[in-house]
Amino acid sequence: MGKSHFGRRVSGVGTSGRFITLEGGEGAGKSTLLQGLAVELAGQGLEVVVTREPGGTSLGSELRSLLLTSGHAIDPVAELLLYGADRAQHLTEVVRPALDRGAWVLCDRHADSLVAYQAYGRGLPRDLVDRVNALATGGLLPDRTLWLDLPVEEGLRRAAATRGPDRLEAAGLAFHERVRAGFASLACESPDRIVRIEATRSPEEVLAAAVEILAELG
Repeated sequence: MGKSHFGRRVSGVGTSGRFITLEGGEGAGKSTLLQGLAVELAGQGLEVVVTREPGGTSLGSELRSLLLTSGHAIDPVAELLLYGADRAQHLTEVVRPALDRGAWVLCDRHADSLVAYQAYGRGLPRDLVDRVNALATGGLLPDRTLWLDLPVEEGLRRAAATRGPDRLEAAGLAFHERVRAGFASLACESPDRIVRIEATRSPEEVLAAAVEILAELG
């Protein structure tokens, strides 16, 4: 990638931070894209903060373990509130300070995942999920959300090839189809913020598409 993509922000003087979130189902390639974007942006002279939800803070790491790998049977509302607690702590401790100093924050999952997984996947009332998100975020929205979309069966196959299933991956095909439908609905609701990327393409092609999308932020 050439230096022209983000060149007008290289100086770092007076630049404002950017909050970029990556969303998608299991096995969509978010982690791979996250690392590729971090290298690309850092190469343009930008400060880059790579983080994730849940798990972007010390408290979040403990919550992530409870949510994804523990043997506890978690009530859907309790699950919703745990994700909200992680998000509130993460924005206060990591995201807002980074944005205030002009960094580009790249986050693996954010508020859209809560809607897709808890409202569409679990079937919780959308207004309840939205209220938890509003409380946790304080109204902060990403500058751009990259939705990596691919067929559910392919995503679960990819995920299974790299690691054992966590609580979400083990939830069943129908659950994950509902989650994908949730992301599609959110993209229709917020077309200026959420941009779909065809995730069946190679990692290099996905990265090139993401770089082109983010270059528009200037």
